[in-house]
Formats: sequence, structure tokens, C-alpha cells
Amino acid sequence: MNNSGNKIKIGIALGSGSARGWAHIGVIQGLAEMGIEPDMVAGSSIGAFVGTAYASNQMEELEKWVCALTWKEILNYIDFTVIGGGFVQGEKLFEFTRKLVKYDTIESLPRRFGAVATELETGREIWFQDGPLLDAVRASIALPGVLTPVKLNNRWLVDGGLSNPVPVSLCRAMGANVVIAVNLNGDIVGRHIRNHARQPERTEKDSSNIEGSLLDRVSAQLKNSLYDRKNDLLSQLFGDSLDSPGLFDVIASSINIMQDRITRSRMAGDPPEIILSPRLSHIGLMEFDQAAIAIEEGRACVQRMRPDLEELLGVI
Repeated sequence: MNNSGNKIKIGIALGSGSARGWAHIGVIQGLAEMGIEPDMVAGSSIGAFVGTAYASNQMEELEKWVCALTWKEILNYIDFTVIGGGFVQGEKLFEFTRKLVKYDTIESLPRRFGAVATELETGREIWFQDGPLLDAVRASIALPGVLTPVKLNNRWLVDGGLSNPVPVSLCRAMGANVVIAVNLNGDIVGRHIRNHARQPERTEKDSSNIEGSLLDRVSAQLKNSLYDRKNDLLSQLFGDSLDSPGLFDVIASSINIMQDRITRSRMAGDPPEIILSPRLSHIGLMEFDQAAIAIEEGRACVQRMRPDLEELLGVI
């Protein structure tokens, strides 16, 4: 059902959640199979990234790319830096994004689109509903401690998930009468720390053959390529000890807690008509090579909520 000619406008709010965000692809596919094609999309963080592909009618191309990603290919998109407020600059990733999305401005997109970022100095949420498209998306996904912040209009901007993880309010402001919210953070609190506690002690000998999370594999790759004297630093970053979590463990778990609490508060004050909550606690912050699993769970989530969605469609 495309409601572009009706009074009722359906919006979809795609939430933050890093690698779990590939589930948004499956959600959109599942909704389309039911005849639901939202008129507008608002995204926060990875939700803005996927939302850009949806608004530009490039979902098939995005799905093909993410499902082909391996952890080694992901490393090719990571441009490490030790300055600038994050470990990754993100320029290599956006070289691909520029090829995927053929539109320069938000207002030129075939479907209405909005993105959320957070002003670093004040904590205010910043809405992008017009202007340069890729600048808005790059600001929205600037995960603190991982991706470097972005300076736009003399303001330093970081991840939209810090202020509005599931941007229902932006959907409303864009004109949506009915909002479908996709919350990726419902079952993730403590996930990284629990998994960390279960990991066995690793040795240098078996680190090159590791089968753990992507962060573990990135750590192993870096260790093999850097000088031995940097191993202690990398252990602190990625968490090689059972005694304490690594820096990325702490960042991931802290962001999980924060986004869960903010999401609960924001949606209590501005509840959407439907909340879709994919079960994604098994996918870590940076496990972008798990796209097929995330997409399938996105589709499954829509099926679990099918009765509520059908009831909503009957009303509108």
C-alpha cells in the first residue's frame, strides 16, 4: 500500500544500533510484502544510512553489498586515525556511499527523508530535512569513540543515537500521521560484557585463526600488522583479558545502555502506532559481516507483528 495519494501518511523511524541496523533492510522488505510502503523515512545513525538507500530507491543494491561483506572487506573500509575524536575517519566508507546514492541533496530524493545527529557541545538533537545528503548521513552515524565527529555550520556533530535513537518525533514533524518505529536496542543491554566474560583466554599462536566477533578479528588483524610493543595497547582497546573488558567493550555496552534508556523515555512521550523490535542481541556493535542474519530477523520481526500491522491497515 503506497499512501502517497491519501490523506494518511505513513512514516517509518529507523533506529540506531550499528551493525544491527542491517535488520532495517529486512523490515522494509517485510513491510513491502504486506503492501506497506512508507511515504517518508527518518533515520538515526545506521537508520539514516539505510534510510538513505530506501529514500533513493537503492535498497536492492544496498542489500547486495552488505550481504557480500566479509570481515576482511570491512577492514578495507576502515581508515584508522589516532586524532580527530574517533578511531575511524569514515572516508573510505563514504566513497562507496557516493557511488550507491545518486542524489546530492535531501530534497532531491524520490521519497521524503530526514536524519538525526547530535550537537556535541550542547547535546541538542539536530534534524536534517534538506541540504547536502551525505553530510547529514555522515554526521548521523558518527559513533562516539569510533567514527570521528563532523563539523557542519560551525557545529561539531556526532551520532544521532545519543539524543534520539528512534526518531519518531522527526517522522511526525515530516508529516506522518502513522509512524512505524524500528527499535534495535530492546534486548541488548549487557550483551558485550556477558559475551566478553565467556571468551577463553587467547594466545598469540591462535589469534590469527580466531572465529570470534568482528572486533576480536579486527584486533587480531591489527596485532599481526603492528609492532609487538603496541600489543598491550591493543589488548586494552579490544579486551584480551578475562579480568576486565576492553575499551570497545566498554564503549559498546555504555552505548547500549544509553540508547535503551533514551529510547524508552522518548517513545513513552511520543509513542508510535507500531513498534518493531528485531531480536538482535547476538550481533555485536561492529559485526557488519552478519548482514544476512540481521536481514532475516528483520523480516521475521514483521511477521511476528503482522496481526497488529493488519489491524492498523484496517483502521487507516
